[in-house]
Formats: sequence, C-alpha cells, structure tokens
Amino acid sequence: MSIEEIYKLFEINPFVSTDTRVIKEGCLFFALKGDNFNGNKFAAQALDQGASYAIIDEAAYQINDRCIVVNDGLETLQKLASFHRQQLGLTIVAITGTNGKTTTKELLTAVLSKKFTVVATKGNLNNHIGVPLTLLSMNKSTQLGIVEMGANHPGEIEALCEIAKPNFGIITNVGKAHLEGFGSFEGVKKTKAELYRYIDQHGGSIFLNTTNTHLIEMAHGSNTVDYRTKKEGSGIEAEEISCSPMLIFKVKFPKGWLYIKTNLVGSYNLENALAAVCIGQHFEVDPQDICSALEAYTPANNRSQYSKTSSNEILMDAYNANPTSMNAALESFESYDSTLKAVILGDMFELGDVAHEEHQKIADKLSSMKLSLILLAGKEFSKCKLGNNIQVFEDGSALKTFLEDLNPKGYLILIKGSRGMKLEQVIDAL
Repeated sequence: MSIEEIYKLFEINPFVSTDTRVIKEGCLFFALKGDNFNGNKFAAQALDQGASYAIIDEAAYQINDRCIVVNDGLETLQKLASFHRQQLGLTIVAITGTNGKTTTKELLTAVLSKKFTVVATKGNLNNHIGVPLTLLSMNKSTQLGIVEMGANHPGEIEALCEIAKPNFGIITNVGKAHLEGFGSFEGVKKTKAELYRYIDQHGGSIFLNTTNTHLIEMAHGSNTVDYRTKKEGSGIEAEEISCSPMLIFKVKFPKGWLYIKTNLVGSYNLENALAAVCIGQHFEVDPQDICSALEAYTPANNRSQYSKTSSNEILMDAYNANPTSMNAALESFESYDSTLKAVILGDMFELGDVAHEEHQKIADKLSSMKLSLILLAGKEFSKCKLGNNIQVFEDGSALKTFLEDLNPKGYLILIKGSRGMKLEQVIDAL
C-alpha cells in the first residue's frame, strides 16, 4: 500500500499510536521494533482495543485485511509524517542543541501561543519516532509547529530535517555531550550544524546567538535573525539583572527596555529565554505578550526548578547532565548569595573515553569552590581524586541514606546529574 493510500486512512482516523497502552478508537497502530521489543506481536491486541488498522512489517502477524503489511514500519511512519507535513504546508521551527533545547521549546511555545495556534513536541519526544508523532499530531487548525530534535550520532539531525522539513531553525548551543556517539566535540558541532545546512539549502532562516563563537562559525553563509546576551554582536539584546535564584533580565525591544521576572533558576537560562524573545519578535508577537508568557512559565520535570522544603531550598536541575551544563550550573550557583550552600551531583553519562577526565575536571572545580557541603554519587565520580571537603557515594540510594542520617537544615542545595542517576529520590531526605 502506498503512502498516499495510507494517508487517506489517516485522514479518516487522524490519530497514530505506537503503544497499545495508548489506543484511541479508530486510530492507526504502527508496529515498531527495537532491540528488546517487536510491535508486530501486539497488532491483534491493538485492533481488539479499537484501532482501525495496524501497520505491520512482518506478514506472519497479518490476521485480517485491517493489518497492512509494509516493508518497514518505522520508515512508513516517517514517510507518512513527512507527507502530512507537506499537505498542511504550515511553518515549522526546529530546535536542537546540546543543552536547553527542551526549555527553549517550552518557552517558545508559551510565547508563540499568545498569537498562534501552536503544536510542539511533547516532553522530549525528539528522536526518529518522536518527531514523526509530533508532526502527525498537527492538523489544519495548526498555524505553527515547533519540533525539537535530539541526536547522539552523526547524521541524525539531517534525517530528522528530511522528515520535518523546517522553515526556521535554532541551535541553542553546542557542548560536550553524547561524546560516546559523536566521537568528539567537533563531531557534536558537525551534527548539530546539519540543521543549519538544511535550512540554508531550502531558503529558510536561522535564529543565531551572536555571542556564541561556535554557533557563528557553524552558521557561515546562513540567513540569520540575531540575538545576543552581551554588548558585542548584533540583534536583539538582553541583560541579566539578577539570579538569586530566579532569573530576572531586561530586553531591548524597538520601543525600549522591558523587564522580565522568570520562574527559572540559573543564569544559563538567559540564552534560552532570549531565544524565545527573538523568535517571538520575528513572528510579531506583542512585546508585552512575550513578557507575560515568559513570566507565567513554570519549569517542570526536574529542569531548572526551584522548590522549598521545610528545611532547605532546592535548585533541581537533574533531568540530564554533561560537562558543559554541569559547569554552567556550578558557575551560576557559585554566584548565589547564601550562607550555607550545598552541591549534590551525580555521574554524567555517555562520555565514552573522556568520562574519567571530564568527571575529574568537575571534581577539581568543586574543590576550589566555597561550599559548605559537597556530595557526589556514581561510579565515575567514585574513581576521581577528591578533595578532603568532598564525599562520594556509589549511587543515589546510598546518598539518600546518608542524607536521612545527616538531616541537613538551612541549605541552598543544587542537585544535578544525568537522568539515569535518579537524583530526584534524594529530595525526600532534604
């Protein structure tokens, strides 16, 4: 069956599922496969639960004519999403970057929703499956699409661009992450720049942070809309006022400066917020609406979150971590004015051959910081040479047990680590 024929079925049943736990009456079920699962085995179950059709790629599971056999289920899903995107003909803004892409996506969604009907990537469904599902959730009422793109190997951003066909693109930043897959920092830059090259080749525009020398280098020859967080450079300008711990900054709009008080912690979020301002300005969202959208946004899912327990203040930024984001978080935290400051850090994953070197750099940085309490967790940090003021634990569970006995009070505490460390479990002990 051709993509055009499958698309006719989708128009009648405009909902797609790849999970039998999320089946809507009349939907299309795509049987996807992975290293540890085979969606073809669940095709009959999906039909029993109300799916109109099951798209499968193993004929052995075809139980009736409502099972449509294709060569490759994932490839068919991607082609269907791309075809749907072309039929809608709407404007797509693509976001990638080492750090901040999900936060930027959420801020941008809040800003653009002040003027347009927007559909954006949910959560961090930003891979070869999540991007097609995001596109297929858009419909004729959608005016703007925001698609987050993640990658941990070369060529992945290019592949996602071929599916989503973005008109605009933004790279939040580039840093040391997923080095196991990219091979080097240069590999990171080359892969992220695949977004710029796609936009260049298709006559679109990129939103460029002109205070980031790496991005300027990567954007050579591109049609840019600029923004900056320092006096040098071009484009819309922002300046941090304070971050103790909530970020407050001012932006220079055509008619003057406006102050924005956010619910985000960390100076590093200034670039994310300004990116949303710049793109909102480009799409002619009223400056007052931009400000109100950013001020109303509340972070979630352990990203740049502030909370207060009965004993301590918590800065939770443990959805993910890499050397670039870890350093940024520590530098921002060091500037906070508090008598008792504590840092709880977990291992950074997917660093390959440089894992020990990068963890040691963080340990060395911590030794020189003026902190009342430094606690580390994870196998990599356990291998490091540590200062006398640093304690290390095998995992998050052991750290939690220690904190329950310590019962710290009156601290401002930064918590950061890779998602797999599950550092959110220690909050109950704080």
